[in-house]
Order: sequence, then C-alpha cells, then structure tokens
Amino acid sequence: MHLLAAAFGGVQAALTAAAATPTPTPTVDPVLVTPGPWGFAVIAFVALAVVLLVADMMRRIRRTRYREEINDELDAEQKAQRQAEAAAAATDADDQAIDPGDDTARP
Repeated sequence: MHLLAAAFGGVQAALTAAAATPTPTPTVDPVLVTPGPWGFAVIAFVALAVVLLVADMMRRIRRTRYREEINDELDAEQKAQRQAEAAAAATDADDQAIDPGDDTARP
C-alpha cells in the first residue's frame, strides 16, 4: 500500500509542479521603456495632422458636391431654354405651313 501511496504522491507532486506558473523576471527597467515627452510630441503631431487632413478632405468633398449641384441646375436651365426655343420654332413653322396653297388657289 505504501508503494501505491508513494506513486500517487509522486504523480500529485508532478501535477502541482507543472500547474504552477513561473513569474518572469524583468530584464529591462520599466522606466526606460516609457515613450517620454518625445513620444507624446510625435503622437500629438500625428493626431493634429490627421485632424487637419480630415477637415481638408471634408472641405474638398463639400466643394465637389456643390459644383455638381450647380452644374445640374445649369444643365436643367439650358435644357429648358432649348426646349422653349424648339417649341417657338415649331409654332412658327406650323403657322407658315398650315395651308400654303390657300392664297394661290382662291380667285
């Protein structure tokens, strides 16, 4: 029985030794790894650049959209003007061509 208890105790000791997680020892001083003031300055510069680029992009997109709207309005005005001119030309041509032979056929 002692042999069984000894074997079981050895297995249990092996399992507890394997289950324990070792704590790593720090090799670098944590104070030396911080970004410091230069790291803050670089991150602040990148953030400012991103904000300015986004603002510029939004301005350009808005300007393009307004130009497209104005061009659509101008195209609609030109189309309406051409239709009005075509309608006026059609009514002039219709008035002259109703019965061109009426005046010459009457005595």
